[in-house]
Amino acid sequence: MAIPINCDMGEGYGLYRCGDDAALMPYVNWANVACGFHASDPVVMLSTVRLAKTHGVAVGAHPSYPDLQGFGRREMKMRRDELAAAILYQVGALKAFLDAEGMPLNHIKPHGALYGVAARDDEAAHAVCDAALVYGVPVLGLAGTRHEAVYAQRGVRLIPEFYADLDYDERGGLIITREHHAREPAGAARRVHLALADGRVASLNGPEVSVRAACVCVHSDTPRAVELARAVHAVCASLTAAA
Repeated sequence: MAIPINCDMGEGYGLYRCGDDAALMPYVNWANVACGFHASDPVVMLSTVRLAKTHGVAVGAHPSYPDLQGFGRREMKMRRDELAAAILYQVGALKAFLDAEGMPLNHIKPHGALYGVAARDDEAAHAVCDAALVYGVPVLGLAGTRHEAVYAQRGVRLIPEFYADLDYDERGGLIITREHHAREPAGAARRVHLALADGRVASLNGPEVSVRAACVCVHSDTPRAVELARAVHAVCASLTAAA
């Protein structure tokens, strides 16, 4: 069974660019495209969708809190209904560009702080479901968190993921940083292999914790992201061939 690699993409804005999407595309299977609330704009969204289409990469929506200045990595207090509306709005914007290019919406993946809050807060997770059910697509998230519990309750399919370029705490929780630090590609590849093959990873302070994943995430804004994605791609291809 193939092990997909997903990558957060389309995170430029106007003349500003974040990450080398064109160089990353050959090594990923799913592009999580920013929808304008933490990064991106209509032109960036359209160009990213077209780039993904050229490379045969499926596209999912990457909605966030309305936090353009903070890149969606600051937590915000929002009622469930207004958060669901914000997610619905963002996914709808991206879907318009997918429709224009004759591509389906593959999935939804909350971004940054929204992802972290929905992993531990039922109301935020329900808001994600409120939007996801409209589009009938799966949601990427973390196994063993409120992502899994609430999504299952609502009939939304969770695709659990492992992060190649972020650390985990002693409880198996993801540590979401404001800025992603450089990772040595070979070391990241070893972590991915251990997580996918054995279901475990070393936590930030050393002890190994259990993880469960059906896909791997690499961030486009992590330093050396292209080298890291290439190394992770080789691991996933090797595990797929051995399955």
